[in-house]
Amino acid sequence: MTTAAAARAHVLAVVRGHWAAPVPEPAEQALTDLLLVTSELVSNAIRHGGGLVAFEAAPSKDGIRLTVHDPSPDIPTVAFGSGALPVAHDGGGYGWPLIIKLAHEIVIERCAGGGKFVSVLVPLAAGPEAGG
Repeated sequence: MTTAAAARAHVLAVVRGHWAAPVPEPAEQALTDLLLVTSELVSNAIRHGGGLVAFEAAPSKDGIRLTVHDPSPDIPTVAFGSGALPVAHDGGGYGWPLIIKLAHEIVIERCAGGGKFVSVLVPLAAGPEAGG
């Protein structure tokens, strides 16, 4: 995968494959949040991490675990911040606050062979037709 759009399409395919009937599909807002987090992680890897080495979307009982691998060993300190939006608007700085608000279990690890893995869990609540 080389673009955020391709990653989003992959994530939708994973969701549709995993939550096929009779299991209720996730709520529309949960899917929107998942796609937003996907876009932010992949865009950050491309823009700040030197490119996208690998991308994975794995279903779990709580949602989707997204993992991005980029060639930069630099750990973004804002990933462990408060999630507050930037005070000054300079056209950027909104990605990590959104990820922090929408995802759980943020893990960033340097790779032995170089670069880093960024992994987050995005919860997926069932839609209203599932009674949830």
